[in-house]
Amino acid sequence: MTEHVVFLDRATLNATVRRPAFEHTWQEYPTTAVGALAERLRAATIAITNKAPLRAATLRQLPRLRMIAVAATGYDVIDVDYCQAHGIAVANIRNYAVHTVPEHAFALITALRRNLLAYRHDVEQGRWQQVEQFCFFDYPIRDLYGATLGIVGEGVLGQGTAAIARGFGMQVLFADHAPPKASGVVFTPFDEVLARSDVISLHVPLTAETRNMIGIEQLRRMKRTAILINTARGGLVDEEALAQALKEGLIAGAGFDVLTREPPKEGNPLLELRLPNFILTPHVAWASDGAMQFLADQLIDNVEAFVRGRPQNLVT
Repeated sequence: MTEHVVFLDRATLNATVRRPAFEHTWQEYPTTAVGALAERLRAATIAITNKAPLRAATLRQLPRLRMIAVAATGYDVIDVDYCQAHGIAVANIRNYAVHTVPEHAFALITALRRNLLAYRHDVEQGRWQQVEQFCFFDYPIRDLYGATLGIVGEGVLGQGTAAIARGFGMQVLFADHAPPKASGVVFTPFDEVLARSDVISLHVPLTAETRNMIGIEQLRRMKRTAILINTARGGLVDEEALAQALKEGLIAGAGFDVLTREPPKEGNPLLELRLPNFILTPHVAWASDGAMQFLADQLIDNVEAFVRGRPQNLVT
């Protein structure tokens, strides 16, 4: 059987993607609008997608489709229940961002704890030239050593972030949550993590249970000197509540790499913030050169393993 492979959004992956080592035809598109999904996948037996959503309404029109290879770890763009019920295999990428996401999280953490953006802005505006002494201290500078990092999510990314934190001399708390949980981890009640942490970093998938897990009540329970980091999924945090918390000084700052809707063509309350204690990057924590190539290689590994009859990294 000749497989027909269709990559729906090749432009989302800045890496070399090798062709599978089995008999196949290949078609790729830079991006694919929702309205064009069914037509482009009409003859496909294998679909590759990063951000293009494949919901039940589309999947019902694709009787030939046997596999969906997700070019990411998160698979919330796929109707997994439909796929499971109709025998469509779904495979995702595992452990490709174990270094790059924790490193990005700590880039945000260190910049915010030391108020680098605020000091840089003042230097650019001529503040340094105006002072009498050789330095000025308009913004607090807080060490990481001895501070407490609360982590929500104890998978490889949470554990990678914890390892860096311990290298800085931080105490690490993992927030308790509903099963499934990783074994060998000491968990702390979620509310206690909120109250005790100087930094909270989110490393969980977006599910019905985790959506808006951080809202205004959770932000009020945090220290006023604490910062919130989100390199996972935008929907984990109520963005209106976060904007309010930053404006009112309920927390000391936030560093985000994700928004609820991406790209934010219809606006977002966080885009309107012009605060030195808020950093927003465009969903690039995962995207180091090495991590992206690892992802691209594993993506085709997943496809080849499925065709060989030994599927790997299945979520269905």
